[in-house]
Amino acid sequence: MNVAIIGRLENYEEETPFKKRYTINKSYIEIFDMLNILIIPVLSIVNIEKIENMCDALILPGSSIGVDPKYYNDLPFPGKEYKYDEYKLDKQVIDVFIKAKKPILGICGGMQTLNVYFGGDLNQNVLNHKLLDNSKHKAKITTDSFLYSVYQKEEIEINSLHRQAVRKLANNFKVTAISEDGIIEAIENGNIIGVQWHPEALNDIEFFDKFFKTFVK
Repeated sequence: MNVAIIGRLENYEEETPFKKRYTINKSYIEIFDMLNILIIPVLSIVNIEKIENMCDALILPGSSIGVDPKYYNDLPFPGKEYKYDEYKLDKQVIDVFIKAKKPILGICGGMQTLNVYFGGDLNQNVLNHKLLDNSKHKAKITTDSFLYSVYQKEEIEINSLHRQAVRKLANNFKVTAISEDGIIEAIENGNIIGVQWHPEALNDIEFFDKFFKTFVK
């Protein structure tokens, strides 16, 4: 199995150009190696169709940049600037995979991207969800969901490392997990899944394995 995953720009505030680089979190590589899945990085809009043709699914990982609120007709939170735009690449890659009807998994910022892409918007300043180290909080799961098929229970513990979150839900999606303080933690629409936490950081192999077994035909 081959999976496309979008690289994320790091050190983007550095003035030295050699320190700016696209990366893929090591946790994804370790998990997908165990699942015998080949990762194909997506770093450019060039030849996206060729990458889609080689891949069975798309992963939209978290992003430290975030979605520029201009894409959902809002202004930036005071003090926040968007010098780089990762949404442009995300959008074009999503376009191609949606057309091919292939599954998409959005994680943290990737879920926020999916929500904006399908017509929703974001809360730009969520408090108390940027936990440190191995801190976790609880989230309730709906029983009619992909997530319930993974965990077989209505409450799980998740990590949290985000400032933005889903506000208005995207068209045709349903909320399938919500935190104790009311933050949307997961959204689903068929074979398009978004989770606000980081299952890769939890080494949650079961989650990824179930996603591919469920949605990759």
